[in-house]
Amino acid sequence: MLEGSILQKLETAHRHTTRPIRFGVYYKNTLVALCHALEDHILTDDGTPLVISAFQQGKWYLEEAERYADIAQRSSEIVIMAAAESGFAEHPTSLLPNVDLVALDSVDPVAQEWHLIILSPKYTAMVICQELSEADYGSTGVPTSDLERKFYGLWTFEPELVQDTAEIAIAHIRKYNPELAQKLTADKEQIVPSMDRSQNLGAVVSRVVDYLQTGQDNLSIPTALQKQTLDRNLVSNEIQAFLRMAQLMDMADVNNPMAAAEVVVLAEAIGQLLDLPAWQIKRLRLAALLHRIDPLQNAESVLTSGIPTRYQEEAPSCPLIPGAQVLRTMPRLRAVAQIITHQTEYWNGAGEPAGLAGDQIPLESRILALLADFQWRINQRKSSNQSREQIFTQALDECKQQESIRFDPKLVDTLALLVMGLQQGLDLPLMTPKFSAGIWILDSQWDSHSKISEEIGSYFT
Repeated sequence: MLEGSILQKLETAHRHTTRPIRFGVYYKNTLVALCHALEDHILTDDGTPLVISAFQQGKWYLEEAERYADIAQRSSEIVIMAAAESGFAEHPTSLLPNVDLVALDSVDPVAQEWHLIILSPKYTAMVICQELSEADYGSTGVPTSDLERKFYGLWTFEPELVQDTAEIAIAHIRKYNPELAQKLTADKEQIVPSMDRSQNLGAVVSRVVDYLQTGQDNLSIPTALQKQTLDRNLVSNEIQAFLRMAQLMDMADVNNPMAAAEVVVLAEAIGQLLDLPAWQIKRLRLAALLHRIDPLQNAESVLTSGIPTRYQEEAPSCPLIPGAQVLRTMPRLRAVAQIITHQTEYWNGAGEPAGLAGDQIPLESRILALLADFQWRINQRKSSNQSREQIFTQALDECKQQESIRFDPKLVDTLALLVMGLQQGLDLPLMTPKFSAGIWILDSQWDSHSKISEEIGSYFT
């Protein structure tokens, strides 16, 4: 990581916090797809964002300059950082009143970075990466294909992280143009977030998934091994898009911000009590992480927007849970989509969306429904003066009132066994989900750093 780069400054700022940054390694074709998805979303949204980008060299900016002319029409301000080259300042896009150029010194470490930072009232997003050095590639050497170049960094929708990165970028711009930095600071402060950014993220996530898939389809892959690696890279980034959205939905719920993480812990414990196979527990774990992305009461799901027609036709439909539809476009997540879809069924058949009853309801859906309700009831009492044992007992009793109506009675009995253990001192350590910044593709040792990457091959169709 280059000293003085924006990436290095961001990592240093978060190194000793409770949430240190996790970086990943990305192929260039993945970054192109991610950036194009985020850029094109600006063209369909009315949020007039502040956009800060870094292109390494001026020639890369010039290749995208026509696109940025269109983006400028829908943005409040755009800043382009790149090492200046012939035509960099003369292009018509560079002359637009809301486009500002920062000609980086060739020795500036930011000239080795690739950034796209978007601050909109409706959402935040960024891609921030640094190209690997020749030494980083190791014995394999620098790839001959441009699209197989690799970059170290992350992409995210998380507002605080995007805000922090924007501030670091503006501070770097101040060295070149203090007046512009002052203006950007003022513009940034004027961006007032909407009440529910997580809802607005749905269309962004759908577009990211589509562009990742399309970018992979259009890529010429010379060997089976390279195709396998790129496939893992694609699936990892697709899943991460949804995990990040689910994370933001939890963060936006000030009354229950750890719902997904707590349901995951409960689900793993129940899965072990039921002696479920490892693959089923892993699938249940992912469904628990994603279980809030499409609540049934929001039938006009935000995730419906932007799903390509070809995927809507291929995937089995479920009109009352349209958000699960976009999960079905990804073969490895169709089973997870089914779990999420049917978590609102009732044991007696009175639920939605399909009116399934009893064992017709997928087992994981029955588990998820019970545990999500149990977690919510516990969370409602956390601020009370009741003891832990009293909170668990009351939450369990309320769930028992719904057995054979809403919940599977055998699962309620299993939950009772778990509660008994908790009351006797059993500890279920809460593990905040680790959203890897990217799939680790340099060599096998990197995989151990990413929980998602470790398990990626186990999420089956």
